[in-house]
Amino acid sequence: MNPKQSEDVSRDTSYTNQSGGLMERIRTFNTKDVFTWQVAKTLAMGQGLAALVCGTAISSQYLATSFHVNTPMLQSFFNYALLFVTYGPILLCRTGDGNILQILKRRWWKYLLLGLVDVEANYSVVKAYQYTTITSIQLLDCFVVPVLMLLSWWILKTRYRLVHFVAVCICLLGVGAMVGADLLAGRDQGSTSNILLGDGLVLLSASLYAVSNVCQEYTVKNLSKVEFLGMVGLFGTIISTIQMVVLERNEVAAIQWSWQVGLLFSAFALCLYTLYNCMSIVVKLSSATSVNLSLLTADLFSLFCGIFLFQYNFSGLYLVSLVVIIIGFITFNAVPTPTDNTDSTFTSSSSICEEGYYVNPLAIQDDINKQEVTARIATEEEEDVVSVGRSTKM
Repeated sequence: MNPKQSEDVSRDTSYTNQSGGLMERIRTFNTKDVFTWQVAKTLAMGQGLAALVCGTAISSQYLATSFHVNTPMLQSFFNYALLFVTYGPILLCRTGDGNILQILKRRWWKYLLLGLVDVEANYSVVKAYQYTTITSIQLLDCFVVPVLMLLSWWILKTRYRLVHFVAVCICLLGVGAMVGADLLAGRDQGSTSNILLGDGLVLLSASLYAVSNVCQEYTVKNLSKVEFLGMVGLFGTIISTIQMVVLERNEVAAIQWSWQVGLLFSAFALCLYTLYNCMSIVVKLSSATSVNLSLLTADLFSLFCGIFLFQYNFSGLYLVSLVVIIIGFITFNAVPTPTDNTDSTFTSSSSICEEGYYVNPLAIQDDINKQEVTARIATEEEEDVVSVGRSTKM
């Protein structure tokens, strides 16, 4: 048999095995393998995060519409300050490499950039409401998902399968149904003073959120949740304070403080603070992409609350959108996303990024190979000694 024929035979055999494997998986499919306790727990926690996002949206809307307060930097400042007050002392009391001084000595500039990215992501999306419509923001905000998948594939070496891309498309169809319901209900509200600038701010915010979430996933899975939240709280407080003094000093001075305004500021800060804490836990259990897919329902929760609070019109498409997004989320989490840690480029870059916390698997493999060679040589020497002893006796 010539090489070409053998190659054709092997290709046919491989195709037959793949087809047989696919049919076997279809025959042995069990819904319990999809609707597992892990998926249910991830879904519940994701919807809890969406409810917290809804809380921040409602409190911000009340501040803007009822009290004419539009100070996103001041609102973010309270959140970052709470994070630092909570986790800063813990880092300060740690010893060794986990101490805040050692962290700042090793990685201060990385957390400075991360804090800047996080602050500007929150600021950009709030500013976008001044220039474009709610519909545009809801549609373009989904840009965070493909950017997250690309960054996860490149930085975290996450390898997605076809089912994951299908699940993302299902979730985006659910968002499309939500936008359609908005149009039917007459909720295409917002400013149209500069739609191009507003849409650009939304895309910028989505990209910055993706970078922040990937960094969060890497940090909480490889270092610790305390370090991530403490450092983001520290640099977020500094950056938001500077930006608030430069951009919002007049708006802050014009606030007519009352117990209602104070309560809304507190509600916003506590919802965002809880969101940051819980999101770190959910990201560690699943992934940043999975979390952002679950957050697509946050707008729906805001709409359901707005029906009672702001007299929004209801449309049955909202329920369809919720069901479609949840189906896409379950489909995404039903199949695990493997991680490729064998890439040499990733290992070298990871060791550079987090020195002192990373062990190169290539070095471990070299040690194993050396031990195997040493054991083989020792075995051969023992066999030679035994054979020499036998020949002497003979």
